[in-house]
Amino acid sequence: MGIVVRAETERDAVAVQLVNQAAFGGDQEVRLIRRLRDTDSVAPGLSLVAEENGRVVGHLVLSKARLEREGGETLEILALGPMSVVPSHSHRGIGSRLVRAAIEEARRQGYPAIVVTGYPDYYRRFGFEPAAGRGLSCNLDAPESAVLVLELREGVLAGGGRIVYPSPYEEVF
Repeated sequence: MGIVVRAETERDAVAVQLVNQAAFGGDQEVRLIRRLRDTDSVAPGLSLVAEENGRVVGHLVLSKARLEREGGETLEILALGPMSVVPSHSHRGIGSRLVRAAIEEARRQGYPAIVVTGYPDYYRRFGFEPAAGRGLSCNLDAPESAVLVLELREGVLAGGGRIVYPSPYEEVF
């Protein structure tokens, strides 16, 4: 049957927790996802699971972030992560399928951009580029090289600004 990527449902909650614990070897990401849900930061329809033969083997969440510009202008964008795949299923393209599906759904819903703090070599293959190259900074304590952006609406990132991740990111990490 293969891998099916779909929106997470309430019945997936325990499986999502187990996938993240297995992938990251701890509870930090599980706490982050819980806090994102508690604060209504998860973008509707943008918590995705990868399922194989009825078993959840991967998860990705997009949450609401802000791009703040000089002069007080604010634009709602999305923050990608955490993204996880159970170790027994890694290196099989499941993470890539989750990322592509998330980008497609974010674009379909009309979001203008996505930010991710992660491995540049991995995310560049999906069109992400260094945020600093666009004059963008972010509120997380992360290496500048790890903060990447993907423009979903042409020109929306022109002029730079400061990306503000939802508060649970700062609370948990």
